[in-house]
Amino acid sequence: MPEHDGSRDFDPILGDWDFHLRRLTHPLTGSNDWTEFEGESHCRSIWGERGQLDELSLKSVSDGSKMESLTLRLYNPKTDEWLLYFTGSANPGFGNPQRGRFVDGRGEFLDRDVVNGQKVIVRWLWTELNSTSPHFEQAFSTDEGKTWETNWITSQTRR
Repeated sequence: MPEHDGSRDFDPILGDWDFHLRRLTHPLTGSNDWTEFEGESHCRSIWGERGQLDELSLKSVSDGSKMESLTLRLYNPKTDEWLLYFTGSANPGFGNPQRGRFVDGRGEFLDRDVVNGQKVIVRWLWTELNSTSPHFEQAFSTDEGKTWETNWITSQTRR
């Protein structure tokens, strides 16, 4: 059994939040065009606090289009590893999970995927969970993690 019990690492984001999202409109193209979204999320504990379900509902600031997503977070105490599954209402279904853990307040979660025909490593990075505005970023790497293109940045404030 690992020395660290990370089963409560995500507890600070339980509850209701106002969300601001900046999403890179055309990732992996060299574009610097971002789309802004505003909305809310509700994160609740499941399975006796060994997991979480996080529902997010957003609207584009520019055109009012909607984005809905769901993140399922499951903790494996044998490996001290979180498995994070993500799906959106526009294309429902769970793929491979992001896998990772928190070290010194920084949660890093990785998976491999194909984006715009390119093989990438996808990194999810959680920081400042114990603050009044937790921070999340998603980035892609096409060179095995040597460089990263951040394409999704959220800030959230407790409701």
